[in-house]
Amino acid sequence: MKINAPTTRPTLGADSVSQRSTLAQAYGGAVGGGSGGSSQVELSDTSRALSDLQDGKSDIDTARVAEIKAAIASGQLKIDAGKIADGIIASARELVK
Repeated sequence: MKINAPTTRPTLGADSVSQRSTLAQAYGGAVGGGSGGSSQVELSDTSRALSDLQDGKSDIDTARVAEIKAAIASGQLKIDAGKIADGIIASARELVK
């Protein structure tokens, strides 16, 4: 018996009901939750972290980024090329070890 994969992959949107429906149609009803039953999925910590990054929840300090942008725009940001070079060399040395 040969199982044929769909020719195109469905795109996933925000609506989980339509996602299940789209996936069920594409994969021949193989997606759980379509027959009135319920399914439960537990995500790993890594999966949750990746999901948070995708949702825009990240550890970037947007206020600090705006502050740096303003300093660049006004010409007040001082860049120390020597310090940057030292950091690159230190990183390269770590990679070689």
